[in-house]
Amino acid sequence: MSYTDTVRDRVRDRDLGVVVAGVVVAAALVGAPLFLGPVETSLLITMLLVAIFGTAFNLLYGYTGLLSFGHAMFLAVAAYATAKVFNVVGPLVGVEQLFGGASVLVTFALAVLLGVVTATLLAIPVGYLSVQLEEIYFAMITLSFSMAVFVVLLQDITGQFAEILHLGETATELLATNGDDGLIISFRAMGEVDLFGWTFTFMNIDDYLAFYFVVLSAFAASMYALWRIVRSPFGRVCMAIRENPERARSLGIDVTRHSWATFVVSAAFTGLVGTMWAPLQSSVVPGIGHWTFSATPVLVTVIGGPYSFLGPTVGAFVYEYLRFTIDQYPALAARWQLVFGVILLAVVMFFENGVTGGIKDLWRRARDGLGSGDRVTGEVRGGREGE
Repeated sequence: MSYTDTVRDRVRDRDLGVVVAGVVVAAALVGAPLFLGPVETSLLITMLLVAIFGTAFNLLYGYTGLLSFGHAMFLAVAAYATAKVFNVVGPLVGVEQLFGGASVLVTFALAVLLGVVTATLLAIPVGYLSVQLEEIYFAMITLSFSMAVFVVLLQDITGQFAEILHLGETATELLATNGDDGLIISFRAMGEVDLFGWTFTFMNIDDYLAFYFVVLSAFAASMYALWRIVRSPFGRVCMAIRENPERARSLGIDVTRHSWATFVVSAAFTGLVGTMWAPLQSSVVPGIGHWTFSATPVLVTVIGGPYSFLGPTVGAFVYEYLRFTIDQYPALAARWQLVFGVILLAVVMFFENGVTGGIKDLWRRARDGLGSGDRVTGEVRGGREGE
């Protein structure tokens, strides 16, 4: 058998393995909530949302080389917009009177649309100003913007301005963030749905099933869209910028404009997460806009592997499961930052490209023996995988 045939067979086997693994994982995700309680289903929803959050962040970090410490601001503004749609816009427009039993779904769809648009509109000026800087300066300016948004939410600055300008009761209610108390979304607003005679609970503290499948659909659509983006010419340009911005410029690429576009796309998907984060928590508080919450996608990306498309997803499942497990033990829960510090240190020391990179390396060693996999496949150990 020739070298070319060997490589072709290896690639075919790998692709088949990926397809089989994908089918198994999809079946598990679809069937899991049928056998889980509300607490475990809520955890699974959180995992899926954090996976989208991490993958959207990684479009900017792992693929474009821009480290943002402020991505939580986009999740926060989308979450607040969602709460306003449920609490103010829906009743104001009369969605329940117009759509009857389907009003919950219509309100939620409107909330998703408005939340994503709000996050995107915020990302346009923030991204434009941020991409004028590089490396640590980019990270610091995104952190600064995030803290500015956090202060606006915490001190209810928009609500105060509405009162000062006498914009009226409705406008004030729309713009008010309620300070550190945040906003509450009543479960009644997300309650029963009657769709052509089919009645079910959209979401309740004891029943997350319908909402789970909404989030799962959003997860599947987001991952597919992001996958197509990173595999497109747009994604290839992102990787060229990551590897060498100056060389990319010499090839005629407008690095600043492309980085700006990537920033906005990443923020839009993060906003989508925010629109579902609010109903899941049934409330929104300023803390979700704090820079420490922006550390979540950074952590899941580092744990899972920044140079693998599925790295942040793996990292999200590991991260959230560990947090859930730690919370079961009060002694550990009081020191969860220390526990995660040790875990993160272990990942960085023993897995060169995160958990996914470590798994791939172990798979090569098991399949080919030490060193032989690199010779046959032409891959370089320690390289940037998943591209």
